[in-house]
Amino acid sequence: MKIAVISDIHGNIDALQAVLMDIQNRGIQEIYNSGDSLYGPLFPIETYELLGKGNIRSIRGNCDRILLDADTGNPTVQYVQDLLEEEHKEWLSALPFSLQTDDFYFCHGTPASDERYMLEVMGPNGSMLKDTDEILELVHGISQGIIFCGHTHIPRVVYLPNGKIVVNPGSVGLPAYEDELPVYHKMESGSPYANYTIVTKKENEWFIEQILIPYNREAAIRQSEKNGRSDWVKALQTGRM
Repeated sequence: MKIAVISDIHGNIDALQAVLMDIQNRGIQEIYNSGDSLYGPLFPIETYELLGKGNIRSIRGNCDRILLDADTGNPTVQYVQDLLEEEHKEWLSALPFSLQTDDFYFCHGTPASDERYMLEVMGPNGSMLKDTDEILELVHGISQGIIFCGHTHIPRVVYLPNGKIVVNPGSVGLPAYEDELPVYHKMESGSPYANYTIVTKKENEWFIEQILIPYNREAAIRQSEKNGRSDWVKALQTGRM
């Protein structure tokens, strides 16, 4: 058994193309997407069209949900909303909150919230790994052995004492960002590459590979500049804020 897991594309069509090509070259047929697919100052419609061409099962992220809000006052949200037609809105509305298979559970943030971080806690010194007991509480009741999340854009694998594994594949399209809530913080992968995860089962053992893919970022950087998002420019160039 082998699957690929992507997350947090954020309208970055060039990053998504590079990742899907790598997945195809590896002969992987099953792809899961942990959400936040279209939001960003980039290419949401082109991203939607590419997602529809592959065998990709997607769930809803918090930014997918926000795109359906009537008026957020956020110019980047408005930029995407102005491009969305009824077909795109229906797709966003139909995305499930989570997906489950016999072995895997997929959510964007946590099993209870698409806005809460699964593995990281914010403090005065930035992001830190949560205590094991807190992570165990968040995934209590999940029967699957491997739990996938997204949202933080930081690739991470955490093994729990109950034998379960929590995996964040990182972000396909936005390797760093900053946020004001719950306190001001930066999330920085430290690399401008596109990230995704491959999970393979061999002889009842799970092999987890965190993959980094280089791609041509020029179009995404130009589009970010055009839409006044200097923070995205720096993130795409460096993987930092």
